Amino acid sequence: MLKAKNKVEDHGSQLFDPSEVIKDGLEEELDSYTRSAVSKIRFALVIKPAIISFLALIVSFFLDVAEVPLLGNITFDLAEKIFPGWQAPTEAFEPFKFWWLPISCYALFTFIAFMTYSKLKIEIIRTPATETIDRLISAATSVIDSIATALPLIGAAILLISIQLGQEVFLGISVPFEIKALIVLALGKLFEPVLDQLGVEFQNVVNHVKDIRDKYFSRIQIENSKSLMKQLNQGGISPAKTQMSVEEMAQYKNLVEHTAKLSSVMLKNFASIQEIMDKLSTSNQISTEKIQELNTLANSITQASNSLTDERALAGLKHLEAIVVKK
Repeated sequence: MLKAKNKVEDHGSQLFDPSEVIKDGLEEELDSYTRSAVSKIRFALVIKPAIISFLALIVSFFLDVAEVPLLGNITFDLAEKIFPGWQAPTEAFEPFKFWWLPISCYALFTFIAFMTYSKLKIEIIRTPATETIDRLISAATSVIDSIATALPLIGAAILLISIQLGQEVFLGISVPFEIKALIVLALGKLFEPVLDQLGVEFQNVVNHVKDIRDKYFSRIQIENSKSLMKQLNQGGISPAKTQMSVEEMAQYKNLVEHTAKLSSVMLKNFASIQEIMDKLSTSNQISTEKIQELNTLANSITQASNSLTDERALAGLKHLEAIVVKK
């Protein structure tokens, strides 16, 4: 910002080149701020939104028909405490142990969130845009939701098959797996706030970058207006003339409005150019042949436009217009 400001002051009353200011001042400031802000975002920020899903993971140890490490046969113990007269079936077989399934899935969800966090840090520095955040967060959410939804469906299929295979398979494998699969589904849904929090943190950086760019172009508009007024004062208004007529005030108002419109158009054009350059920088599909074709087309357009300034071409067009009018 200081570099851009010095450039404005050096130009004095002349209009400065906005593209040069953007290149030297704005882009340096935005790049510096983005890198600094992104480096301050830590993955530890997901701890708070992950508390609910972590508590659900702890509860999953108490929802099991098989023996759990350290806790033992927790389901039978709870049943005996809730129903004092209840007796565990002595001839029942031991179900398969799936206590590890929610832990494994939760660890996988955390790994996906960390990979998304790392990818966001790289992409936001390269292209600070809301679309980048939405794309990465949506992809991670889709993967976690797919895993969490697929396991209960697989468990339901196993349940239907095990009905025909007997009680041992039904109670020994199908039921314990379906219980843990439903817990994984709950964990997946409760884990979504973690990804949302990541999106919010990086979106704050993107919003601030956008605010800086908007304020920068507003200042360019103000500096252009000041420079234009200096030129008008130097060219047609003497120092002794301190009052303006109604007609001069109307002309001045129209001039300021026209300058504001031009600045708005310039802002949109620079934003479009920036978007195109970002897309070109991330695209690897533009070959050398296509670039040569674009250069040839540009040269043809330049030659055609130059030919319109030739006196003979203009004379020919006037003769052609005269013939058409006579007809």
